[in-house]
Amino acid sequence: MDKNLEIDKTDLKILSLLLQDAKMPYTAIGEKIFVSGGTVHVRMAKMEQMGIVKGSQLIIDPIKLGWDISAFIGIYLDKSSLYDEVADQLEKIPEVVSINYTTGMYSIFAKIVCRDTSHLREVLHDKVQKVQGIQRTETFISLEERTVRPIPLL
Repeated sequence: MDKNLEIDKTDLKILSLLLQDAKMPYTAIGEKIFVSGGTVHVRMAKMEQMGIVKGSQLIIDPIKLGWDISAFIGIYLDKSSLYDEVADQLEKIPEVVSINYTTGMYSIFAKIVCRDTSHLREVLHDKVQKVQGIQRTETFISLEERTVRPIPLL
């Protein structure tokens, strides 16, 4: 952990509780760690200002909404210096849910979510493959996402 970040065990406890249940009220967090709800609020504001907390999000199950295909795309670039431009273009494709700049075989490893194989083909052929700077791609369909979890803070 960066020693310049001024967080303590209380901050870590707050974060740990919110990672378990992001809807937990600050008053309930305060009761669990023996501080006031106002203290929790002030500490959260401080951690947001420091960039430790970058917001919150609603997590849905895309499969239950008819988005049945998750796939990973290994992307080869014409030149690694094109990363920023390619990543900017990939961010404009709504089905792309994560983009990682990587070492190894691929310059970029991205995750996409699609409704079905036809939609997957459309996204790959009509969107991803048309991004300038992409040399070629390899696609891996995920059969199951078993674990998604935050880092252990305590």
